[in-house]
This record gives sequence, C-alpha cells and structure tokens, in this order.
Amino acid sequence: MSENTPSAPVALGAHYAAAYADLRRLARSRLRGGGRSAVLDTTALVHESYLRLSSGAERRFPDRPSFLVYAGKAMRSIIIDLVREQQAERRGGSAPHLTLTSGEADALPQPGGEAHILQVNEALEVLAQQDARMAQVVEMKYFAGLTEVEIAEALGITDRTVRRDWEQARLFLAETLR
Repeated sequence: MSENTPSAPVALGAHYAAAYADLRRLARSRLRGGGRSAVLDTTALVHESYLRLSSGAERRFPDRPSFLVYAGKAMRSIIIDLVREQQAERRGGSAPHLTLTSGEADALPQPGGEAHILQVNEALEVLAQQDARMAQVVEMKYFAGLTEVEIAEALGITDRTVRRDWEQARLFLAETLR
C-alpha cells in the first residue's frame, strides 16, 4: 500500500495542514463564552495542540475523524491545564495563603466559567468510568466539535447510537453538575 492511497495513514503535519481552518473553528467554539482566558486565543490553542501532539513519536492517522478525535483530546487537555494553572495563580501560587476573617471574602470575584470547565472535566472522568464510549461521544462533540456522523464514523457505530449516547450523557452530566 503506498502513501498516496486513501486508506494509508497520514502523518500529523499533513492532517494539521489540511484541517487547519476546521481546527481554528473548533478552537473558537471551545474558547467562546465567559470565563475563558484572554491569554489563550483560537490560534494559540490550535498551535499549542500541534506542539503537544507533535512532541514525541511520529503519529499517523488512518482518516480525518481519527485525527480530529485526537486533536480534540489535546485541546481539552490544554484548556483544562490552563484553567488549573490560572486558578492556582489566582489563589496565590506559591505565596503564603492568608484567610479573610471579615466579609471581604464575599466581595472577591468568583471563577465562574473556569470552575464550570473543571466541573465538566471531572464529571466526564466519572462518566468514562461508567461508560467509556459515552464519554468519548461527549469529548468528540464538546471538545472536538465533531458532528454526529463524524463521531459515528470514528467510533464505528451508527449516528443514531451517537445521538442516544449524547442524550444519555447530557442527562448524566446535568445531574452530576447540579
């Protein structure tokens, strides 16, 4: 089988070049909304995911959905790491911690969107222990922005199964995040 045949695995760099616009769209949708850092923009997320994926062994992907699944995992990891880092810095990092004994603590800004991102991540980890495929569907849809058809193709299941898993996962996550 030669490198030019459609079923031959394609290297990471080739997938990134071919899917760059889609990856920017996915990154933009992941970063949209309140509570996300202004430090990390769409381009930075796409480039950081490339750096993270390209470090280490050469990776090859059999098709575009497999690559997007992998890129989505990298984007999720980068977003979660950044939120954790920002929350640690907001809490003073390695500075000595002081407690506030007056009502001043109530006036401090609360990390709304960032806290929610971490809660979703933790709930997704719990879901993965109960149903790994359902967690994959959420990760592909929420973090990678794949369509139901792309998810079905990547997992080797029907789009109807993807819809059913997505609905069940949404119910589970809604209950868990309450």
